[in-house]
Amino acid sequence: GRACFMLYYTGMTILLVALAALAATFIGGLFALRFRDKLHLILGFSAGAVAGVALFDLLPEAIELGTKYHSAETVALFIALGLFGYLILDRLILLHTHEADDHSTSGLPRAGSRGSFGALTLSAHSFLDGIAIGVGFQASAAVGIVVTAAVLTHDFSDGINTVNLVLKNGGSWRQAFRWLCADAAAPALGAASTLLFRIPESAIGLVLAVFVGSFLYLSSSDLIPESYHSHPRALTTVMTLLGALVLYAVVHLV
Repeated sequence: GRACFMLYYTGMTILLVALAALAATFIGGLFALRFRDKLHLILGFSAGAVAGVALFDLLPEAIELGTKYHSAETVALFIALGLFGYLILDRLILLHTHEADDHSTSGLPRAGSRGSFGALTLSAHSFLDGIAIGVGFQASAAVGIVVTAAVLTHDFSDGINTVNLVLKNGGSWRQAFRWLCADAAAPALGAASTLLFRIPESAIGLVLAVFVGSFLYLSSSDLIPESYHSHPRALTTVMTLLGALVLYAVVHLV
């Protein structure tokens, strides 16, 4: 009875935060359609928040859980695998979102296809974000909550970037809205998928280490450059530091 209740409670929690991630992505896209002049401030805050959750929450948890079964060197290796693995995925397999700003079309699909393929990339990112939420709750409720906070800020920026990618590459408002819906559904599907499997306790620390590397890559390679692009850097830097500070406070409050 108690085991069934806990499974039900965990499942409902994951689904609720997945719906919150869906809403964050959707709101971010609508924000992009309405307030394009302020996007750099939101992206700057998101960069700090995502880096903050990697450094202040996931990293200590990965070390604490991982070193019960593995050496510190192994935990560090999985952090590196997360960072460089995401680099390979982003640069070599998927279309990096910032290529939308490159007007050179040599060797690349035509503009409309690039916008759609870039939006597909962001949807894949969002699906992995959803998995991160589910894995976080498998580690503990506190980890799950903090990961959710970081994912919500990142998914907000994903919604923004999805709309911008499609529109910058000649897509219509209707196409942008359709891709926004797909991107918004992705984290919910990713989180729901973790209800179908359970990661062994001995592996949770290493999985969290992979997400440390992935989140650091997302912050430094996607969010920070995008927030600084064609905008004054002083205020966006303040917003990035504020995002990290807020997540530091959230971690210690939780």
